[in-house]
Amino acid sequence: MNCIEVKNVTKYFGKLCTLDNVSLQFEENKIYGLLGRNGAGKSTLFNIISNRIFATSGKVLLDGENIINNDDTSGKIFLMNDKNQYSNTMKIKTIFKWMKAFYPDFDEDYANQLSKDFSLDTNKYVKSLSTGYISIFNLILALSVNTPYLLLDEPVLGLDANHRDMFYRILLQKYSEKPCTIIISTHLIDEISSLLENIIIIDQGIIMKIESLEQLLSQYYTISGNASSIDTYLKDKQVLGTETLGGLKTAYVLGPVDQKVPYNLAVSTLDLQKLFIQLTNKEEGLR
Repeated sequence: MNCIEVKNVTKYFGKLCTLDNVSLQFEENKIYGLLGRNGAGKSTLFNIISNRIFATSGKVLLDGENIINNDDTSGKIFLMNDKNQYSNTMKIKTIFKWMKAFYPDFDEDYANQLSKDFSLDTNKYVKSLSTGYISIFNLILALSVNTPYLLLDEPVLGLDANHRDMFYRILLQKYSEKPCTIIISTHLIDEISSLLENIIIIDQGIIMKIESLEQLLSQYYTISGNASSIDTYLKDKQVLGTETLGGLKTAYVLGPVDQKVPYNLAVSTLDLQKLFIQLTNKEEGLR
């Protein structure tokens, strides 16, 4: 089966364990959200999958083949992050031409068209670009490379709202025309939630959740109302966390909604960003 398989991967940097016996699978032609707080291990996992660093133990298979020292697998995967793999003294249009040497399916015409759409001057040197346009340049490479597996680590760093919206629309269009496996790691969870099919939540190097977005959200709900009424309602419930503002209290609850909720309490669904915050809260929550 075509997929990325991460098998019992552990990674130490000195005495610091950034990934702890991680096992998961990224299936063919699906969009994943890899979510975690700063330092959770997301970038480390991406770098191991893309063969930029080595695991302390465990292994990664791509389409059944070990990725270590494997030229056949290296051209199937592309990692976009803030670490440039090319010289800052090169012009953008020169890098576009060089990309085909490493990724034969790189679409230079498409890259040039995206550059026009994003108002990126391809005659510029990389070192002259602002933080936002460095991200745009890297996104154009990622969208044009046409690999079966695409890893996007904080892809919209430094982009304004218009450019972020533009990227999301182009990514969906690209995915509909040429499906591939896309794994997105970002802190802007609200913005990308509509793109995602599957969610992986990682916390302190340990995988907390691996589920479809629909399945994950269906397990939780929000209930709000008078604080004393909420406290009474929660006595036999599994509570992720609560928030209080004045006399109003909101609780985030694991489990099915009661058939009969008191009339003075309001029930609503829990969005992905709020759920993520509650699940990874270090002071409260079900662990």
